[in-house]
Amino acid sequence: MTELGIGIGWRPEIADAVEGLSGIDWVEVVAENICADHLPDSLTRLRERGVTVVPHGVSLGLGGADRPDPARLAALGEKAVALGAPLVTEHIAFVRAGGPLTATPQLEAGHLLPVPRTWDALDVLCENVRIAQDALPVPLALENIAALVSWPGEEMSEGRFLAELVERTGVRLLIDVANLHTNHVNRGEDPSRALSELPVEAIAYVHVAGGVERDGVWHDTHAHPVPEAVLDVLTDLASRVAPPGVLLERDDDFPPAEELADELRAIRGTITAAGTRSAGAVGVGAAHQHGALSSKPAPRAALLIGAGARVSGGPMPSVTPEAPVAPTPAPTPTPGARQRVAVAQAALLSALVAGTPVPEGFDSRRLGVQSRALAAKRAGVVAKVAPELPEILGKGYRPAFLAYARSRPMTGGYRRDALDFAEHLLVAGRPEDPTVRRRLTEWWQDRSGSRPAGRATRLVRAARHALVRK
Repeated sequence: MTELGIGIGWRPEIADAVEGLSGIDWVEVVAENICADHLPDSLTRLRERGVTVVPHGVSLGLGGADRPDPARLAALGEKAVALGAPLVTEHIAFVRAGGPLTATPQLEAGHLLPVPRTWDALDVLCENVRIAQDALPVPLALENIAALVSWPGEEMSEGRFLAELVERTGVRLLIDVANLHTNHVNRGEDPSRALSELPVEAIAYVHVAGGVERDGVWHDTHAHPVPEAVLDVLTDLASRVAPPGVLLERDDDFPPAEELADELRAIRGTITAAGTRSAGAVGVGAAHQHGALSSKPAPRAALLIGAGARVSGGPMPSVTPEAPVAPTPAPTPTPGARQRVAVAQAALLSALVAGTPVPEGFDSRRLGVQSRALAAKRAGVVAKVAPELPEILGKGYRPAFLAYARSRPMTGGYRRDALDFAEHLLVAGRPEDPTVRRRLTEWWQDRSGSRPAGRATRLVRAARHALVRK
Protein backbone atom coordinates (compact mmCIF):
# COMPACT_ATOMS: atom_id res chain seq x y z
CA MET A 1 0.00 0.00 0.00
CA THR A 2 1.49 3.34 -1.06
CA GLU A 3 2.38 5.66 1.83
CA LEU A 4 1.10 9.12 0.88
CA GLY A 5 1.27 11.25 4.04
CA ILE A 6 -0.67 14.47 4.61
CA GLY A 7 -2.13 16.21 1.57
CA ILE A 8 -4.60 18.76 0.27
CA GLY A 9 -6.96 18.93 -2.67
CA TRP A 10 -5.37 21.00 -5.43
CA ARG A 11 -7.71 23.58 -6.94
CA PRO A 12 -6.80 26.39 -9.38
CA GLU A 13 -8.10 29.00 -6.93
CA ILE A 14 -5.58 27.98 -4.27
CA ALA A 15 -2.74 26.76 -6.49
CA ASP A 16 -0.30 29.38 -5.20
CA ALA A 17 -1.26 28.72 -1.59
CA VAL A 18 -0.80 24.96 -2.01
CA GLU A 19 2.66 25.46 -3.50
CA GLY A 20 3.59 27.62 -0.53
CA LEU A 21 2.31 25.31 2.21
CA SER A 22 4.96 23.44 4.17
CA GLY A 23 4.57 19.80 5.08
CA ILE A 24 2.50 18.84 2.03
CA ASP A 25 3.38 15.33 0.90
CA TRP A 26 0.82 14.97 -1.88
CA VAL A 27 -2.13 16.58 -3.61
CA GLU A 28 -5.29 15.31 -5.24
CA VAL A 29 -6.73 16.88 -8.41
CA VAL A 30 -10.22 16.47 -9.88
CA ALA A 31 -9.48 14.41 -12.99
CA GLU A 32 -12.15 16.04 -15.15
CA ASN A 33 -10.59 19.48 -14.56
CA ILE A 34 -7.25 18.74 -16.26
CA CYS A 35 -5.99 17.57 -19.65
CA ALA A 36 -3.38 14.83 -19.83
CA ASP A 37 -1.41 16.64 -22.52
CA HIS A 38 -1.57 20.09 -20.94
CA LEU A 39 -1.13 19.91 -17.17
CA PRO A 40 -1.39 23.13 -15.12
CA ASP A 41 2.02 24.68 -14.47
CA SER A 42 1.42 24.51 -10.72
CA LEU A 43 0.95 20.73 -10.80
CA THR A 44 4.04 20.36 -12.94
CA ARG A 45 6.10 22.32 -10.43
CA LEU A 46 4.74 20.28 -7.53
CA ARG A 47 5.65 17.06 -9.32
CA GLU A 48 9.16 18.35 -9.97
CA ARG A 49 9.48 18.90 -6.21
CA GLY A 50 8.58 15.27 -5.61
CA VAL A 51 4.98 15.89 -4.51
CA THR A 52 2.71 12.98 -5.46
CA VAL A 53 -0.39 13.91 -7.49
CA VAL A 54 -3.45 11.63 -7.50
CA PRO A 55 -6.31 12.10 -10.03
CA HIS A 56 -9.77 11.89 -8.45
CA GLY A 57 -12.61 11.17 -10.88
CA VAL A 58 -16.22 12.26 -10.48
CA SER A 59 -17.94 11.22 -13.72
CA LEU A 60 -17.50 7.45 -14.20
CA GLY A 61 -20.67 6.55 -12.32
CA LEU A 62 -19.46 3.06 -11.43
CA GLY A 63 -22.57 2.51 -9.31
CA GLY A 64 -24.84 3.14 -12.28
CA ALA A 65 -26.71 0.44 -14.17
CA ASP A 66 -24.68 0.89 -17.37
CA ARG A 67 -21.21 -0.53 -17.83
CA PRO A 68 -18.40 2.05 -17.59
CA ASP A 69 -17.81 4.22 -20.64
CA PRO A 70 -14.53 3.08 -22.27
CA ALA A 71 -13.70 6.64 -23.33
CA ARG A 72 -14.04 7.96 -19.77
CA LEU A 73 -11.90 5.10 -18.46
CA ALA A 74 -9.23 5.76 -21.09
CA ALA A 75 -9.16 9.47 -20.25
CA LEU A 76 -8.77 8.75 -16.52
CA GLY A 77 -5.95 6.30 -17.23
CA GLU A 78 -4.15 8.81 -19.46
CA LYS A 79 -4.24 11.40 -16.70
CA ALA A 80 -2.86 8.92 -14.18
CA VAL A 81 0.05 8.16 -16.51
CA ALA A 82 0.69 11.84 -17.24
CA LEU A 83 0.81 12.61 -13.52
CA GLY A 84 2.89 9.56 -12.62
CA ALA A 85 0.18 8.73 -10.09
CA PRO A 86 0.43 5.60 -7.91
CA LEU A 87 -3.36 5.14 -8.06
CA VAL A 88 -6.61 6.74 -9.22
CA THR A 89 -9.81 7.21 -7.25
CA GLU A 90 -13.53 7.43 -7.99
CA HIS A 91 -16.83 7.13 -6.12
CA ILE A 92 -19.38 4.50 -5.19
CA ALA A 93 -22.20 6.42 -6.81
CA PHE A 94 -24.32 6.87 -9.89
CA VAL A 95 -24.29 10.16 -11.79
CA ARG A 96 -26.62 9.48 -14.72
CA ALA A 97 -29.62 7.25 -15.41
CA GLY A 98 -32.04 6.35 -18.15
CA GLY A 99 -31.08 5.37 -21.68
CA PRO A 100 -31.50 2.03 -23.49
CA LEU A 101 -32.01 -0.09 -20.37
CA THR A 102 -35.12 1.90 -19.48
CA ALA A 103 -36.11 3.19 -22.94
CA THR A 104 -36.13 6.73 -21.52
CA PRO A 105 -33.94 9.79 -22.18
CA GLN A 106 -30.63 9.67 -20.35
CA LEU A 107 -30.45 12.25 -17.58
CA GLU A 108 -27.35 13.66 -15.87
CA ALA A 109 -27.40 14.37 -12.14
CA GLY A 110 -24.40 16.69 -12.08
CA HIS A 111 -23.82 15.19 -8.65
CA LEU A 112 -22.90 11.94 -6.89
CA LEU A 113 -26.02 10.00 -5.92
CA PRO A 114 -26.16 7.00 -3.55
CA VAL A 115 -26.30 3.43 -4.79
CA PRO A 116 -28.99 1.28 -3.17
CA ARG A 117 -27.37 -1.18 -0.79
CA THR A 118 -28.99 -4.22 -2.33
CA TRP A 119 -27.57 -7.44 -3.73
CA ASP A 120 -28.65 -6.45 -7.25
CA ALA A 121 -26.83 -3.12 -7.00
CA LEU A 122 -23.77 -4.80 -5.48
CA ASP A 123 -23.57 -7.32 -8.33
CA VAL A 124 -23.75 -4.51 -10.89
CA LEU A 125 -21.20 -2.38 -9.03
CA CYS A 126 -18.73 -5.25 -8.71
CA GLU A 127 -18.81 -6.02 -12.43
CA ASN A 128 -18.37 -2.33 -13.26
CA VAL A 129 -15.43 -2.12 -10.87
CA ARG A 130 -13.75 -5.15 -12.45
CA ILE A 131 -14.17 -3.58 -15.90
CA ALA A 132 -12.56 -0.37 -14.61
CA GLN A 133 -9.73 -2.26 -12.90
CA ASP A 134 -8.89 -4.11 -16.12
CA ALA A 135 -8.85 -0.85 -18.11
CA LEU A 136 -6.83 1.34 -15.74
CA PRO A 137 -3.00 1.33 -15.69
CA VAL A 138 -2.78 1.85 -11.91
CA PRO A 139 -4.72 0.63 -8.86
CA LEU A 140 -8.22 1.95 -8.21
CA ALA A 141 -9.71 3.12 -4.90
CA LEU A 142 -13.37 3.98 -4.38
CA GLU A 143 -14.89 6.59 -2.07
CA ASN A 144 -18.00 6.32 0.10
CA ILE A 145 -20.29 9.27 -0.58
CA ALA A 146 -22.53 11.53 1.48
CA ALA A 147 -26.27 11.51 0.85
CA LEU A 148 -29.40 13.38 1.81
CA VAL A 149 -31.73 10.51 0.94
CA SER A 150 -32.01 6.83 1.86
CA TRP A 151 -33.18 4.08 -0.45
CA PRO A 152 -36.16 2.08 0.80
CA GLY A 153 -35.68 -1.66 1.21
CA GLU A 154 -31.91 -1.66 1.60
CA GLU A 155 -30.45 -5.07 2.43
CA MET A 156 -27.06 -4.11 3.92
CA SER A 157 -25.41 -1.51 6.10
CA GLU A 158 -22.79 0.73 4.51
CA GLY A 159 -19.94 -1.13 6.21
CA ARG A 160 -21.23 -4.52 5.07
CA PHE A 161 -21.73 -3.22 1.52
CA LEU A 162 -18.14 -1.93 1.38
CA ALA A 163 -16.77 -5.13 2.87
CA GLU A 164 -18.58 -7.23 0.25
CA LEU A 165 -17.27 -4.96 -2.51
CA VAL A 166 -13.67 -5.33 -1.34
CA GLU A 167 -13.98 -9.07 -0.85
CA ARG A 168 -15.35 -9.59 -4.36
CA THR A 169 -13.08 -7.22 -6.29
CA GLY A 170 -10.00 -6.47 -4.15
CA VAL A 171 -10.60 -2.77 -4.81
CA ARG A 172 -9.12 -0.33 -2.33
CA LEU A 173 -11.15 2.18 -0.34
CA LEU A 174 -11.02 5.94 -0.06
CA ILE A 175 -12.85 6.61 3.19
CA ASP A 176 -14.31 10.09 3.59
CA VAL A 177 -14.87 10.66 7.30
CA ALA A 178 -16.85 13.84 6.56
CA ASN A 179 -19.25 11.74 4.50
CA LEU A 180 -19.62 9.27 7.38
CA HIS A 181 -20.54 12.21 9.61
CA THR A 182 -22.97 13.55 7.00
CA ASN A 183 -24.74 10.21 6.78
CA HIS A 184 -24.89 10.09 10.59
CA VAL A 185 -26.78 13.40 10.70
CA ASN A 186 -28.92 12.89 7.60
CA ARG A 187 -29.63 9.17 7.70
CA GLY A 188 -29.04 8.19 11.31
CA GLU A 189 -26.13 5.90 10.46
CA ASP A 190 -23.45 5.22 13.06
CA PRO A 191 -19.92 6.05 11.75
CA SER A 192 -18.36 3.77 14.36
CA ARG A 193 -20.45 0.83 13.19
CA ALA A 194 -19.47 1.46 9.58
CA LEU A 195 -15.78 1.55 10.52
CA SER A 196 -16.11 -1.63 12.54
CA GLU A 197 -17.69 -3.49 9.60
CA LEU A 198 -15.51 -2.37 6.71
CA PRO A 199 -12.02 -3.80 6.03
CA VAL A 200 -9.93 -0.86 7.28
CA GLU A 201 -6.76 -2.55 6.00
CA ALA A 202 -8.03 -1.90 2.46
CA ILE A 203 -7.98 1.88 2.96
CA ALA A 204 -5.80 3.67 0.40
CA TYR A 205 -6.34 7.09 1.98
CA VAL A 206 -8.83 9.29 3.81
CA HIS A 207 -10.72 12.48 2.98
CA VAL A 208 -11.47 15.17 5.56
CA ALA A 209 -13.76 18.12 4.78
CA GLY A 210 -16.10 20.67 6.30
CA GLY A 211 -19.80 21.30 6.00
CA VAL A 212 -22.70 23.04 7.70
CA GLU A 213 -26.01 22.04 9.29
CA ARG A 214 -29.20 23.81 8.28
CA ASP A 215 -32.65 22.85 9.57
CA GLY A 216 -31.45 19.47 10.76
CA VAL A 217 -29.76 18.59 7.45
CA TRP A 218 -25.99 18.39 7.16
CA HIS A 219 -24.69 19.84 3.89
CA ASP A 220 -21.30 18.47 2.85
CA THR A 221 -20.22 21.78 1.33
CA HIS A 222 -16.42 21.50 1.29
CA ALA A 223 -16.66 25.25 1.84
CA HIS A 224 -16.50 25.42 5.64
CA PRO A 225 -13.84 24.60 8.25
CA VAL A 226 -13.55 20.99 9.36
CA PRO A 227 -15.71 20.61 12.50
CA GLU A 228 -14.74 18.70 15.61
CA ALA A 229 -17.37 16.06 14.87
CA VAL A 230 -15.55 15.11 11.65
CA LEU A 231 -12.19 15.05 13.45
CA ASP A 232 -13.80 12.72 16.00
CA VAL A 233 -14.63 10.26 13.21
CA LEU A 234 -11.05 10.60 11.95
CA THR A 235 -9.82 9.80 15.46
CA ASP A 236 -11.99 6.68 15.52
CA LEU A 237 -10.63 5.53 12.16
CA ALA A 238 -6.99 6.28 13.04
CA SER A 239 -7.33 4.36 16.31
CA ARG A 240 -8.23 1.25 14.27
CA VAL A 241 -5.61 1.52 11.51
CA ALA A 242 -2.90 3.97 10.48
CA PRO A 243 -4.22 5.42 7.20
CA PRO A 244 -1.57 5.54 4.42
CA GLY A 245 -2.73 9.05 3.55
CA VAL A 246 -5.07 11.79 4.76
CA LEU A 247 -6.21 14.68 2.58
CA LEU A 248 -8.00 17.97 3.30
CA GLU A 249 -10.67 18.88 0.73
CA ARG A 250 -11.80 22.44 0.08
CA ASP A 251 -13.83 23.36 -3.01
CA ASP A 252 -15.27 26.83 -2.37
CA ASP A 253 -15.04 29.92 -0.15
CA PHE A 254 -11.31 29.35 0.04
CA PRO A 255 -9.73 30.78 3.20
CA PRO A 256 -6.27 32.35 3.48
CA ALA A 257 -3.32 29.99 3.31
CA GLU A 258 -2.78 30.37 7.06
CA GLU A 259 -6.20 28.88 7.78
CA LEU A 260 -5.54 25.95 5.45
CA ALA A 261 -2.25 25.37 7.27
CA ASP A 262 -4.07 25.41 10.63
CA GLU A 263 -6.54 22.78 9.41
CA LEU A 264 -3.70 20.60 8.15
CA ARG A 265 -1.99 20.87 11.53
CA ALA A 266 -5.23 19.87 13.26
CA ILE A 267 -5.54 16.83 10.98
CA ARG A 268 -1.92 15.81 11.58
CA GLY A 269 -2.37 16.28 15.33
CA THR A 270 -5.52 14.15 15.29
CA ILE A 271 -3.71 11.32 13.47
CA THR A 272 -0.71 11.53 15.76
CA ALA A 273 -2.80 11.51 18.94
CA ALA A 274 -4.92 8.59 17.75
CA GLY A 275 -1.81 6.69 16.72
CA THR A 276 -0.19 7.26 20.09
CA ARG A 277 -3.22 5.81 21.85
CA SER A 278 -3.44 2.86 19.47
CA ALA A 279 -0.93 0.06 20.09
CA GLY A 280 1.43 -0.41 17.19
CA ALA A 281 0.01 2.41 15.07
CA VAL A 282 2.28 3.59 12.28
CA GLY A 283 1.90 5.53 9.04
CA VAL A 284 1.14 9.19 8.57
CA GLY A 285 0.86 9.72 12.32
CA ALA A 286 4.59 8.99 12.50
CA ALA A 287 5.51 11.57 9.86
CA HIS A 288 7.92 14.16 11.22
CA GLN A 289 6.87 17.73 11.81
CA HIS A 290 8.00 18.90 8.35
CA GLY A 291 5.66 16.43 6.68
CA ALA A 292 8.15 13.79 5.49
CA LEU A 293 6.74 10.32 5.00
CA SER A 294 7.29 7.79 7.72
CA SER A 295 9.97 5.22 6.98
CA LYS A 296 7.91 2.60 8.78
CA PRO A 297 5.74 0.33 6.67
CA ALA A 298 1.95 0.52 6.75
CA PRO A 299 0.11 -2.16 8.71
CA ARG A 300 0.12 -5.54 6.97
CA ALA A 301 -2.73 -5.71 4.49
CA ALA A 302 -5.60 -8.04 5.12
CA LEU A 303 -5.41 -11.35 3.30
CA LEU A 304 -8.01 -10.32 0.78
CA ILE A 305 -5.77 -7.52 -0.51
CA GLY A 306 -2.45 -9.23 0.17
CA ALA A 307 0.14 -10.54 -2.24
CA GLY A 308 -1.39 -12.56 -5.01
CA ALA A 309 -4.76 -10.79 -4.74
CA ARG A 310 -6.18 -8.94 -7.72
CA VAL A 311 -6.37 -5.30 -6.62
CA SER A 312 -6.60 -3.33 -9.84
CA GLY A 313 -4.67 -2.41 -12.92
CA GLY A 314 -1.34 -1.66 -11.20
CA PRO A 315 1.26 -3.84 -9.50
CA MET A 316 0.64 -5.28 -6.09
CA PRO A 317 2.46 -4.07 -2.98
CA SER A 318 5.19 -6.38 -1.80
CA VAL A 319 3.32 -7.89 1.13
CA THR A 320 3.62 -11.63 1.68
CA PRO A 321 1.08 -12.94 4.16
CA GLU A 322 1.28 -16.55 5.19
CA ALA A 323 -1.88 -17.58 3.32
CA PRO A 324 -2.69 -15.17 0.48
CA VAL A 325 -6.27 -15.28 -0.65
CA ALA A 326 -7.61 -13.94 -3.94
CA PRO A 327 -10.84 -11.93 -3.99
CA THR A 328 -13.95 -14.07 -3.90
CA PRO A 329 -15.28 -14.46 -7.46
CA ALA A 330 -18.37 -12.31 -7.79
CA PRO A 331 -21.41 -13.45 -9.70
CA THR A 332 -22.01 -11.74 -13.00
CA PRO A 333 -25.19 -9.68 -12.71
CA THR A 334 -28.08 -10.98 -14.74
CA PRO A 335 -29.63 -8.69 -17.37
CA GLY A 336 -32.61 -8.53 -15.05
CA ALA A 337 -30.46 -7.16 -12.22
CA ARG A 338 -29.05 -4.39 -14.39
CA GLN A 339 -32.50 -3.50 -15.63
CA ARG A 340 -33.99 -3.45 -12.12
CA VAL A 341 -31.19 -1.15 -10.95
CA ALA A 342 -31.62 1.00 -14.06
CA VAL A 343 -35.37 1.46 -13.55
CA ALA A 344 -34.96 2.33 -9.87
CA GLN A 345 -32.16 4.83 -10.47
CA ALA A 346 -33.95 6.46 -13.42
CA ALA A 347 -37.10 6.92 -11.35
CA LEU A 348 -35.15 8.56 -8.52
CA LEU A 349 -33.11 10.84 -10.77
CA SER A 350 -36.16 11.86 -12.79
CA ALA A 351 -37.94 12.84 -9.59
CA LEU A 352 -34.93 14.90 -8.55
CA VAL A 353 -34.27 16.76 -11.79
CA ALA A 354 -37.38 16.47 -13.97
CA GLY A 355 -40.23 16.87 -11.51
CA THR A 356 -41.72 13.39 -11.92
CA PRO A 357 -43.52 11.75 -8.96
CA VAL A 358 -41.49 10.67 -5.97
CA PRO A 359 -40.86 6.90 -6.14
CA GLU A 360 -42.62 4.83 -3.50
CA GLY A 361 -40.81 4.53 -0.20
CA PHE A 362 -38.74 7.72 -0.46
CA ASP A 363 -39.09 10.68 1.89
CA SER A 364 -40.68 13.35 -0.33
CA ARG A 365 -39.53 16.20 1.90
CA ARG A 366 -35.94 15.00 1.86
CA LEU A 367 -36.10 14.50 -1.92
CA GLY A 368 -37.25 18.10 -2.21
CA VAL A 369 -34.19 19.24 -0.26
CA GLN A 370 -31.95 17.14 -2.51
CA SER A 371 -33.65 18.46 -5.66
CA ARG A 372 -33.13 22.07 -4.64
CA ALA A 373 -29.53 21.32 -3.71
CA LEU A 374 -28.90 19.76 -7.13
CA ALA A 375 -30.37 22.79 -8.89
CA ALA A 376 -28.31 25.18 -6.76
CA LYS A 377 -25.13 23.23 -7.46
CA ARG A 378 -25.96 23.18 -11.17
CA ALA A 379 -26.40 26.95 -11.17
CA GLY A 380 -23.09 27.40 -9.37
CA VAL A 381 -21.11 25.13 -11.68
CA VAL A 382 -22.59 26.68 -14.82
CA ALA A 383 -21.60 30.09 -13.43
CA LYS A 384 -18.03 28.81 -13.14
CA VAL A 385 -17.75 27.18 -16.56
CA ALA A 386 -19.52 30.12 -18.23
CA PRO A 387 -18.75 33.13 -16.01
CA GLU A 388 -20.04 35.49 -18.72
CA LEU A 389 -23.63 34.43 -17.98
CA PRO A 390 -23.89 35.86 -14.44
CA GLU A 391 -21.93 38.87 -15.68
CA ILE A 392 -24.42 39.46 -18.52
CA LEU A 393 -27.57 38.66 -16.55
CA GLY A 394 -26.50 40.18 -13.23
CA LYS A 395 -28.79 39.48 -10.28
CA GLY A 396 -31.27 37.85 -12.61
CA TYR A 397 -28.94 34.95 -13.40
CA ARG A 398 -29.61 32.72 -10.41
CA PRO A 399 -33.44 32.96 -10.25
CA ALA A 400 -33.63 32.54 -14.03
CA PHE A 401 -31.40 29.49 -13.97
CA LEU A 402 -33.24 27.85 -11.06
CA ALA A 403 -36.56 28.36 -12.88
CA TYR A 404 -35.01 26.83 -16.01
CA ALA A 405 -33.62 23.86 -14.04
CA ARG A 406 -37.06 22.97 -12.63
CA SER A 407 -38.29 22.00 -16.09
CA ARG A 408 -35.11 21.27 -18.02
CA PRO A 409 -33.07 18.33 -16.72
CA MET A 410 -29.42 18.19 -17.68
CA THR A 411 -28.74 15.71 -20.49
CA GLY A 412 -25.12 16.59 -21.19
CA GLY A 413 -22.20 18.33 -19.52
CA TYR A 414 -22.21 21.71 -17.82
CA ARG A 415 -20.97 23.59 -20.88
CA ARG A 416 -23.84 22.17 -22.91
CA ASP A 417 -26.14 23.13 -20.05
CA ALA A 418 -24.92 26.72 -20.19
CA LEU A 419 -25.70 26.94 -23.91
CA ASP A 420 -29.12 25.32 -23.45
CA PHE A 421 -29.95 27.78 -20.66
CA ALA A 422 -29.03 30.77 -22.80
CA GLU A 423 -31.01 29.39 -25.73
CA HIS A 424 -34.00 28.79 -23.45
CA LEU A 425 -34.00 32.44 -22.40
CA LEU A 426 -33.60 33.73 -25.94
CA VAL A 427 -36.37 31.53 -27.35
CA ALA A 428 -38.67 32.94 -24.65
CA GLY A 429 -37.74 36.49 -25.67
CA ARG A 430 -35.74 37.12 -22.54
CA PRO A 431 -34.12 39.03 -20.96
CA GLU A 432 -36.56 41.89 -21.51
CA ASP A 433 -33.80 44.49 -21.65
CA PRO A 434 -32.84 44.61 -25.37
CA THR A 435 -29.22 45.46 -24.62
CA VAL A 436 -28.81 42.51 -22.26
CA ARG A 437 -30.64 40.23 -24.72
CA ARG A 438 -28.31 41.31 -27.53
CA ARG A 439 -25.24 40.57 -25.39
CA LEU A 440 -26.64 37.15 -24.47
CA THR A 441 -27.41 36.43 -28.14
CA GLU A 442 -23.87 37.31 -29.17
CA TRP A 443 -22.44 35.12 -26.41
CA TRP A 444 -24.62 32.18 -27.44
CA GLN A 445 -23.87 32.57 -31.15
CA ASP A 446 -20.11 32.80 -30.53
CA ARG A 447 -20.17 29.45 -28.75
CA SER A 448 -22.85 27.53 -30.63
CA GLY A 449 -22.28 28.79 -34.17
CA SER A 450 -26.04 28.89 -34.63
CA ARG A 451 -29.05 31.11 -34.49
CA PRO A 452 -31.77 30.83 -31.87
CA ALA A 453 -34.34 28.19 -32.75
CA GLY A 454 -37.27 29.04 -35.02
CA ARG A 455 -40.94 28.37 -34.27
CA ALA A 456 -40.98 24.80 -35.62
CA THR A 457 -37.90 23.82 -33.64
CA ARG A 458 -39.37 25.38 -30.51
CA LEU A 459 -42.53 23.29 -30.88
CA VAL A 460 -40.49 20.10 -31.27
CA ARG A 461 -38.41 20.93 -28.19
CA ALA A 462 -41.49 21.73 -26.16
CA ALA A 463 -42.99 18.35 -27.06
CA ARG A 464 -39.73 16.59 -26.17
CA HIS A 465 -39.55 18.25 -22.75
CA ALA A 466 -43.19 17.36 -22.11
CA LEU A 467 -42.39 13.71 -22.80
CA VAL A 468 -39.39 13.80 -20.45
CA ARG A 469 -41.60 15.05 -17.63
CA LYS A 470 -44.19 12.27 -18.03
